[in-house]
Amino acid sequence: MRDATDRILYIGKSKKLRSRVRSYFRDSERHTPRIAMMVRQVAEIEFIVTDSEAEALALEANLIKQHQPHFNVLLKDDKKYPYVLITWSEDYPRILLTRNRRIGKGKDKYYGPYTDAHLLRNVLYTIKRTFPLRQRPQPLFKDRPCLNYDLGRCPGVCQNLIAPIDYRQTVEKVAMIFQGRTGELIETLTAQMHKAAENMEFEQAAAIRDRIHNLTALNAEQKVALSNDTVSRDAIALAADRKIAAVQLFQIRAGKLVGRLGYTAEVQSLAASETEIETSQTSDIELGAILQRVLEEHYQAADPVEIPLEILVQYPLPEGEILASYLSDRKGRKVTLITPQRQVKAELIEMVEKNALHELARLQRQNERNVGALADLAEILNLPELPHRIEGFDISHIQGSNAVASQVVFIDGLPAKQHYRHYKIQNPEIVTGHSDDYASHAEIARRRFRKYAGGMNTDDANFPDVVMIDGGKGQLSAVMKVLEDLNLADKMCIVSLAKQREEIFLPNESLPLPTDAEQAGVQLLRRVRDESHRFAITFHRQQRAVKQTRSYLDDIAGLGSHRQKQLLAHFHSIDYIRAATIADLAKASGIGTHMATEIYNYFHPQ
Repeated sequence: MRDATDRILYIGKSKKLRSRVRSYFRDSERHTPRIAMMVRQVAEIEFIVTDSEAEALALEANLIKQHQPHFNVLLKDDKKYPYVLITWSEDYPRILLTRNRRIGKGKDKYYGPYTDAHLLRNVLYTIKRTFPLRQRPQPLFKDRPCLNYDLGRCPGVCQNLIAPIDYRQTVEKVAMIFQGRTGELIETLTAQMHKAAENMEFEQAAAIRDRIHNLTALNAEQKVALSNDTVSRDAIALAADRKIAAVQLFQIRAGKLVGRLGYTAEVQSLAASETEIETSQTSDIELGAILQRVLEEHYQAADPVEIPLEILVQYPLPEGEILASYLSDRKGRKVTLITPQRQVKAELIEMVEKNALHELARLQRQNERNVGALADLAEILNLPELPHRIEGFDISHIQGSNAVASQVVFIDGLPAKQHYRHYKIQNPEIVTGHSDDYASHAEIARRRFRKYAGGMNTDDANFPDVVMIDGGKGQLSAVMKVLEDLNLADKMCIVSLAKQREEIFLPNESLPLPTDAEQAGVQLLRRVRDESHRFAITFHRQQRAVKQTRSYLDDIAGLGSHRQKQLLAHFHSIDYIRAATIADLAKASGIGTHMATEIYNYFHPQ
């Protein structure tokens, strides 16, 4: 559904499109404030026909992620909950803990998000002590494995002492733990143990026995028995206020709780205005829509074996029939959606809801702290309302070399890393031995805000309310000169934060603002400053490392950029390349004997 400016308002799906669309425009329908406001804005309806429920679900999810329509339920990715990532795209997959779902490649698989990061780290620790897995991201030695190999904790991945297919079989067993199939894994290992014992391979049988013991202990430590049941099921419930919903998903396998996942969803668009938010309750239909959105997101990323036969939901789903059909097709067996009303299943939903209430309370306390800091900052800077978007800028270099800048963004007091930006300083006068932070800040300010010159499009959501410059009055004056040239000086609040005394300076003021370094608003600016500094210095180190690496390889005749990448991918560092023999160098992809000789002679001129 689009409005008169062609902006997408809402994206939905239905098996009976005619009935679904007409329901929005019947006078007899009693719409919620959110739906009523949306209907008033609809000017055009566009539809796409798909061949199956699976296609409809996938298309809807992709379009919602791409366009972020205001009237859709939007899952909030606040980087709070960690995921487990298995890098199946690599020959020797790694098992990582991450809070960023964008770092993986096409074949990589995420599990989670998990609500208890401490427990998850303990699980990963136990797994690495139970199964022989690669323990280091990079080899410790060039020509031999490290001590982990001798201890039996690593199969010698760094020296290719195990075939990729055999190593992947080990990782597949580990993946079963995150799929909630620990019991099935123990049964498989028990059979392997008995077979090894029958073949008189007693050392192997003892090793498998120890793995079973560790997995049983892990099972007992992190699981809670719910009932004597063999049916696999998930239970989902939420707790919501007027801005955010905390969703909890409990995974129950063979009567045991094997996983607890958490999601948050933005729900501020569920009402038409702040007044209506205050005076109306969110309907069961709207809460059901949040649950449906979470379940679709979760199961689209799940393997068929991870899909349970029964899903207990707190509220009826608006498109539950489509979801059930889709999951049944993927599972190969009938998957049932149930809204329990009594007895054990209803008590299970109550337990999940209670956990969601605790999580919502925690989010509300965090939000109150953020609001308090924003209110204090607004009072310090004499702003008419709370700042929504704060941007921080910093410069990093070593005596002018590899000069870079960072732009970090805080939205409603929290880091919004998807909006962070790096800049390479382009000023030709800033070179090794000659630095100029004033000119660097001026350059970045011009590059960041030139598209808003003359006050154009300053109502854009990406236009900041507050800009913080890391530095003193000199850096602030340099930025203000640029903004005055762009006629933007009065469109936003510009401040600088000096490091020594945590003093806040305003433009054209000789003295800093009278503030306490420990008050909430100043601490918020310090968090922005520290984050901009961290982001800038990290990028500077990356650029310096790349330049140092390239400076060696660029001097080798005939070694182009592509073969440099192949060489580094094979040896991982200049030190390994320097220590390699001609025969070792020739083994790298794209490096023949002639090129290997050139490289060797470069590092060994005598």
